Amino acid sequence: MNQIGAKPLALTMGDACGIGPEIVAEIFRPAAAGGDVGEAAGAFVLGDLGVMRRAAALTGGMLPVAAIESPAEALGCPRGCVPVLQVSGLPGDLLDAPFGRVDARSGAAAAACIRAAAQHALAGDVAAIVTAPIHKEALAAAGVGFAGHTEMLQALAGAPAVRMMLANDELKTVLVTIHVALRRAIELVTFDAVLETLRIVQRAAASWGQRAPRIAVAGLNPHAGEGGLFGDEEIAIIAPAIAAARAEGIAASGPFAPDTVFMRARNAPGHAGEFDLVVAMTHDHGLIPVKYLGVEHGVNVTLGLPFVRTSPDHGTAFDIAGRGTADASSLRAAIRMARRLACAPSSGAVSGSCSTPRPA
Repeated sequence: MNQIGAKPLALTMGDACGIGPEIVAEIFRPAAAGGDVGEAAGAFVLGDLGVMRRAAALTGGMLPVAAIESPAEALGCPRGCVPVLQVSGLPGDLLDAPFGRVDARSGAAAAACIRAAAQHALAGDVAAIVTAPIHKEALAAAGVGFAGHTEMLQALAGAPAVRMMLANDELKTVLVTIHVALRRAIELVTFDAVLETLRIVQRAAASWGQRAPRIAVAGLNPHAGEGGLFGDEEIAIIAPAIAAARAEGIAASGPFAPDTVFMRARNAPGHAGEFDLVVAMTHDHGLIPVKYLGVEHGVNVTLGLPFVRTSPDHGTAFDIAGRGTADASSLRAAIRMARRLACAPSSGAVSGSCSTPRPA
């Protein structure tokens, strides 16, 4: 493979007890990409060689898994090979962790892979990172003090504020609050949090070449509060934050009723969306509409990091782990989006990091 000046894409293997390693292995199969190089060209896995070899066997075998010593080596690996950079410090008995169960060993391993990915991204060794699904209970069992990827990556990168965006070809939703209890999420909907979210969305959109995104802001209460009849957060918090954002030149509008704004924003055949993104106050308000359009098409993007990070729009699927039947479509979508964002004209990607891979 000839990729002079290119940078590889880093994939984390995810929770070893879930489907993460299987979908990662699947995307390296040439047959799965129609015999072409596919999304995995120029990518490598941060994980465990034993786990990835087991995943290769589970998904059909005949898929070599090769150890590499540095990210750059992935660019020279032949098509149809899974390059794995063994992450140091993983539990020695990781393969003993049973499929489909919460296990502290898999939680510790998943966290170590995330840390390694962040380190390589911050060092400029990779074009972007794509993370396979992890299990929050496994992280907790391992004593990891973060609820999930978003919070952990923010801390590792030292980012002052980040936001989760879930996106597909029809709808992009950014969240003000994420992995907290609903009662706590309502408390976290503040003027500063909403305004900071709008600023992050504006900067992120500019980084992928969209200088003036049309941002719809969903309300918190039914019917966006109905003029204060069903709650006053829209009047006291959300509308003032929108006004402040507009004073800064951000094309934000609302607050709109959360039960209809997503339909208005959806960009589908025969229906041009009124907005480019929707900002939602809570996790489920924002994610249910995107996931309803098809989990296999959705991609999770962390906005506000100093590097590009995406992930599939699904979890560890413990109920089918170990069968080799998991659908890798969302992972493929996450890889495609990572490449697009890393290669955007204003993304800050180093020249050459987005070269098109060619088969060996």
